[in-house]
Amino acid sequence: MDTSLTYEAAYKELQQIAREIETESVSVDILAARVKRASELIAFCQTRLRATEAEVENIIQQMEDKPL
Repeated sequence: MDTSLTYEAAYKELQQIAREIETESVSVDILAARVKRASELIAFCQTRLRATEAEVENIIQQMEDKPL
């Protein structure tokens, strides 16, 4: 997967793939490739969300551990 891919770009591409499939504008010949790409994008987005959640939890924990 492209290392410069952002969550926003991946999400936008997923939306485009979903529109193509829903409107049946994607040919049968490339349908499997589009579904495979969608699967890769979903995995990427899930990984980014989990990493962000862990980072935010870590920051909150650090804030709670510091006395005021």
